[in-house]
Amino acid sequence: MQRLIVLIHILLLGLAAAGPARSAECQGEDFTTRVSGNGECVVVQTFGAASGEAPRTLVVWLHGDHSGGGPATSHIRPAREAAQRLGPGTVAVALWRPGYGDVEGRTSGGELHDRSDHYTRANMAIVGDAVQRLRAHWKPQRTVLVGHSGGAATVAILLGQRPDIADAALLLSCPCDLRAWRARRSWWPRSEDPLQWASSVDPRVSVLALTGTADDNTTPRLAQAYVAAAAARGATARFEPVEGVTHNSILGTTQVMDALAALAP
Repeated sequence: MQRLIVLIHILLLGLAAAGPARSAECQGEDFTTRVSGNGECVVVQTFGAASGEAPRTLVVWLHGDHSGGGPATSHIRPAREAAQRLGPGTVAVALWRPGYGDVEGRTSGGELHDRSDHYTRANMAIVGDAVQRLRAHWKPQRTVLVGHSGGAATVAILLGQRPDIADAALLLSCPCDLRAWRARRSWWPRSEDPLQWASSVDPRVSVLALTGTADDNTTPRLAQAYVAAAAARGATARFEPVEGVTHNSILGTTQVMDALAALAP
């Protein structure tokens, strides 16, 4: 009996060392408040959901890293505004990246890693699968991915990992050259580098990157490097600076919605 207890104890220690178990796929997945992604439950908020027919455009909006802590909220207003700006026939989805939560305490599955070094292959798989499930559910004519900061990095990586994931992408304040971005900070060994995936972007996907000229976090040259690498391999990619705008204030500019409207005619 004592030997059995010891064996059980060793087994439990091994399970603990392996880390927390992945959560089960969403119970009652409804595609408007939650969607499954690679075995995890992903929190979403949906605006402009039409009934009875497939939408013309699906916009999926990913928030930044919110390094200061607290719920991720920066993508809610832009997603709502996108549905209003693009009008009937548009479904806009604010998606919470792995490990992030909303103000109601709902949290997407996946590893947050203290909001650091979390552009991992596992987290990319969660988001990528969730987006493709949203596409399969809504059946839009056109899908546009929008990301800000870490959300933009996620979109940029997914465009290379899953070339058929979208028809267009808008990258805002993107740390698209991870090595250059982390050069004066601690290195992120777990994370995927968007620049390494630039050469795999499908040429049929329209990619537009916007960064403020006053952005001292993800400086314009980071997105420019990604766009240049993607364009060199035939991708339809371009960069536009936004004069006088900082890392976060770009979200409140008219240029963002104008660019989105151009990508989702």
